[in-house]
This record gives sequence, C-alpha cells and structure tokens, in this order.
Amino acid sequence: MTIDLRLAHTADLDPDELRAVRALLDDAFDGDFSDEDWEHGLGGMHALLRDGAGLAAHGAVVMRRVRHRGRWLRTGYVEAVAVRADVRRTGLGGRVMAELERVIDRAYQLGALSASGEGALLYTARGWQRWPGQVHALSPDGIVRTPEEEGDVFLRPALAGPLDPAGELVFDWRDGDVT
Repeated sequence: MTIDLRLAHTADLDPDELRAVRALLDDAFDGDFSDEDWEHGLGGMHALLRDGAGLAAHGAVVMRRVRHRGRWLRTGYVEAVAVRADVRRTGLGGRVMAELERVIDRAYQLGALSASGEGALLYTARGWQRWPGQVHALSPDGIVRTPEEEGDVFLRPALAGPLDPAGELVFDWRDGDVT
C-alpha cells in the first residue's frame, strides 16, 4: 500500500481537504471533537497521510506562547492528531508525529501537546516528556492555575533546553481547553 505524505499550511488546504480532516477527527474522537478543538488545529502546518482509501492520518502544529520562569517561549503546539480506525497501530501516527517534530525542532523553542491516556503512549514512545509541574493560563482575568490540565501536558524541549518543573508553565489564552 502506498502512503502519500503532505505537509501544508492551513491556507494551502482546499475546502475538500479541510472537510476530510474534520471528518477524520470527528470519527477518531467518537463525536467528541468540538468546534473549539477544530479551531485550535487551524492556522499552522498540517501533516496529512493518504492511502488508497483516502485520508488515513492527520496532525497539526500551531504556534502558541508558553511562559516559563519569566520567559515567553515560541511553542509549536501539536493539535488534532488522528488515525483512521482501520489503519491504527500501523505506524501512521508515528509518521505524522515525525513530520510535526521536524517542524517543531526547526521552527520553535519548545514543543507541547495535551494527551489522553491512550495518546500518551505514542508521545512517550517518541521521547515526549510529561510535564510534572503546575499549569496556568493567561486568562482575560489574569494568570489562573488550571489543575485539570496538569498531568496531561507533554513537552519536547527543542531549542529551549530542559525546563525546571519547580517553575510553572503559563499558556497563552484561547477559548475551550487551554492546553
């Protein structure tokens, strides 16, 4: 089976491609992929894997800012990673992540993502590290702690080097889930 990999910015995806990505995400997340989740995955680079049956896997990396120890880091944030049900556990998620990690390593100071328990297996196998410290958000009301996000954040240090878990991470604000 031939797998075609395409890396493209959101602006370069045509409406049919965007509909295919959204459908894949809705299926992969059993209908629990909100419009806000969709918005979070737009505006950056998309890795799309196609096979003979269509879109087989997708992931995106978008730019965010994360503050650590008083320094705002240019962060490549991984969003909307999904693999079609009939081709899961065949390495396609790893291929998508390899492409997104290449972008992060070359363009950002830090890589970050939020993972479910099932998704965490893929990321830890690829060297992503669970953030053991506190997570905050720069909200419209100032900096607020988001304890519900703690334990789900994974980092790829890229150019920033190791971060001190005694210092919190402060994510830029967005509607929906902050991380």
